[in-house]
Amino acid sequence: MIADAPSTLGSDRERDVRQSFRFIAEPDDAGVRFDCFLRDQDLNLTRSRLKKLIDGGFATVDGQAVRPAQKLRPGQTIALHIPPPEPLSVLPQEMPLDIRYEDDAVIVVNKPQGLVVHPAPGHADGTLVNGILFDRTARGGDPLRPGIVHRLDKDTSGLMVVAKCEVAHAALTQQFHDRSVDRRYMALVVGSPPNAGEWQTFYGRRPRDRRLFSSKVRQGKLAISRFITVERFKGAALLEVTLKTGRTHQVRVHCYDHNFPVLGDPQYSPRRLSPDLGMLHKRLPGQALHAAVLGFDHPESKERLQFKSSPPDIFLEILAELRRSV
Repeated sequence: MIADAPSTLGSDRERDVRQSFRFIAEPDDAGVRFDCFLRDQDLNLTRSRLKKLIDGGFATVDGQAVRPAQKLRPGQTIALHIPPPEPLSVLPQEMPLDIRYEDDAVIVVNKPQGLVVHPAPGHADGTLVNGILFDRTARGGDPLRPGIVHRLDKDTSGLMVVAKCEVAHAALTQQFHDRSVDRRYMALVVGSPPNAGEWQTFYGRRPRDRRLFSSKVRQGKLAISRFITVERFKGAALLEVTLKTGRTHQVRVHCYDHNFPVLGDPQYSPRRLSPDLGMLHKRLPGQALHAAVLGFDHPESKERLQFKSSPPDIFLEILAELRRSV
């Protein structure tokens, strides 16, 4: 991907463009739908936002506006021009936030378990974005989730970075796309995983339940997770999982599909549990998954920043009980 690529729009519309990207279709992209290709580029744009850009002529193939369903050929040039966001319509709301770092460009926040990151159907307010906007600025990307460059599931706790300006958002988005961001999770899983390993799989929605995801698909996005077994317990283990890609539910799905489901996960639930593990599973308010380490290059100074946070109390309580069972 080439950011800030030369615009191929008319002069009147060029003035409306905030940021441009250019891609070259690879052999593996042959036959892929135009809208699906853009969706898979980790640009942190919602499907509805992408559709509006395509319909508005802000996304082209070889300089021509095409339908979302247009099939790509290798070697074609795909351009995406992002205009300034629409007027912000997210309601600022006062809420306590655990801010670990803040300057004029970025905010690093330790998200609690149970908090939704940004407004979406069913969660119009009461989200992390609503809280940040109460007495701070957040800009860049989709106007309904300003500043958001990556997400954590509602019941996953831990560290996130939020952009406060459009330049920072573009720089952070590029780092996530280049896989240079350090993201390490702590996970309590069921079973006895190997000492270490890497899961590199296709990734997509489950054919029979589109709300859930699977790494056992024949085609889809690439998903890469690396793990180290930190501790072992009776029937369970503590993993450190490093994400090289950031697919929805990726850690949870990779663990589940490799027979080490995350304890407490309500969607990718362990199939069989001992009575003791069953009680711990029920006590957890959600998956025992915590984003413990976050490292990235500061968008302006280029200094490498790294942050760490401890899991929430309920995670530590369950961990202590597992240790006593050894």
